[in-house]
Formats: sequence, C-alpha cells, structure tokens
Amino acid sequence: VQLVESGGGLAQAGGSLRLSCAASGFTFSTYYMTWVRQAPGKGPEWVSTINTGGRDTFYLDSVKGRFTISRDNAKNTLYLQMNSLKPEDTALYYCARHRSSDEYDYWGQGTQVTVSS
Repeated sequence: VQLVESGGGLAQAGGSLRLSCAASGFTFSTYYMTWVRQAPGKGPEWVSTINTGGRDTFYLDSVKGRFTISRDNAKNTLYLQMNSLKPEDTALYYCARHRSSDEYDYWGQGTQVTVSS
C-alpha cells in the first residue's frame, strides 16, 4: 500500500490550493478515505472523509464551505480542493485509508500547506 500526497505549497490568505493523493497497492475504490492535518506543535486533526463512491462527504466545521473532498476511482486518486485559505489552515496534510469507521491503517508522507496573512 502506498499513498503519496502532492500539491501543497505556500498560499496567501484567501487563496486556493488543490491537494492530491495517489494511491496504489490496494483496491482504492473499496475504501473510505480521509484527509488529516497536523499544525506545528499540535496533534493530528481530522479534516474530511469521503465514502467509496464519492457521494457522501464529511467535513470539519471550520473547513465546511471552503474545502471540497473528492475522488477519482478510475485514477486511484483522492483530492482536497482548498479555497478561501486562512493562516490557521497551515499544517502538514496527510491522506489516510480507513480500516474502520474511525481508524486508519495507512498514511501518506504528508504535504505541507503554508498560508500567509
């Protein structure tokens, strides 16, 4: 199993970034997937989850209306479109595969998102 994030970088407040997570080594379409972030000096924070078909999505309250999770099962890729970015969105963003409803068994290496004010 391999999860590889990309798309992070430096953005100004109010800007946008699109994160990608390329999955391999398993049947991507059969797993719920999640984005988790970790800000400097803080613990991991769940951001968003998507079900296998992509129809059901769930968001942290602070990102609702700004972030959109999606997936392309034909390309084995998970996405996170982040708009109206805020400095408090600065974190290392990870994609993770669900083992159960609230447990993850594989994580990527993370991609850094830095938002300047």
